[in-house]
Amino acid sequence: MSVRLLHAADLHLDSPFEGLAPDKAALRRAELRALPGQIAALAQDRRADLLLLSGDIFDSLSYYPETGAAFTRALAGLGIDVFIAPGNHDYYCLRSPWTRLELPENVHVFTAPRLERIALPALGVNVYGAGYTSNACGGLLQNVRIDKTPGMLDVLVLHAEVGRPGSPYCPVTEKELAGSGFDYAALGHVHTASGLRKTGNCRYAWPGCSAGRGFDETGEKGVLFTELSEEGCESTFIPLGAREYRVLRLDAGTDIPAALPADARRHIYKIILTGAQEQLPDLERLDVQLREMVFDLTLEDAATPGEDLWARAGENTLRGVFLRRMRARLEAAGDEAARALVLEAARLGLAALEGREVEL
Repeated sequence: MSVRLLHAADLHLDSPFEGLAPDKAALRRAELRALPGQIAALAQDRRADLLLLSGDIFDSLSYYPETGAAFTRALAGLGIDVFIAPGNHDYYCLRSPWTRLELPENVHVFTAPRLERIALPALGVNVYGAGYTSNACGGLLQNVRIDKTPGMLDVLVLHAEVGRPGSPYCPVTEKELAGSGFDYAALGHVHTASGLRKTGNCRYAWPGCSAGRGFDETGEKGVLFTELSEEGCESTFIPLGAREYRVLRLDAGTDIPAALPADARRHIYKIILTGAQEQLPDLERLDVQLREMVFDLTLEDAATPGEDLWARAGENTLRGVFLRRMRARLEAAGDEAARALVLEAARLGLAALEGREVEL
């Protein structure tokens, strides 16, 4: 007996994208709205037997009507059972999407913070799950040992955090998973994919979020396709092709536009300029140039003037006195913003003393 599982989590539908301009934020929400349809199509392409959604499918208890309609429409046409374990963002209550949406009959939502079992004898699978009823949840696998049935696989769907004791998000230990009796635990909450893991006879994984929403969620995002049998388990990460957040650290002296990859226009970048430069970059000009090449941009200047800035600090001249005082201020600066201000003042002051013109 074997079963094919498509496992997704943390879609965070209707995220506000407050860091983007209103038009771009609206476009990003529309792109998230398309994710359930992409996931449903993938389930059909891979001939999945079950779709497992491990919490935080919605970003909050409220949602746009068109988002709810797109979500239910995607699941209704699947023809397979869907199991949802609400998380800390979309917890089950009277105001949550799970009580207000008209979900199709093939969708089962776990509505209580205790394990519930759904038997699927035709597939040879028992599906267990639980849901949050507030924005926090205690550990639900403490002292849990399920009753095993010969010929049946046991799968858990849960929004939980592994290896962080005291977490308010259903903390779980590897020891608890190993002793639980589950063959596969489909988890959610952590936004970076775990890869397939094993403790005892229990395989477990979380897919990470399905699309990045900030620079703490960089790179490819997607879902897991898992084939589970009594003999073992294989899992494949499948990127969904969502717009990515990317961070680049580039020497300010390089050709920054030329350093961007060919697909840069589709993605969201934070570019951090580094290195010691005799001439600090013109950030405003560079920002205008790069914004034409990417979907959205955050530009940070971590470059510093070259060592020659302080080369004449030992002189017994007005220039030497100025440089010594500015270096003392630099050493006393309390943070990076203060250091940057002192360095810029030193650069401009030195240019003025030497009668040179510099760009602001």
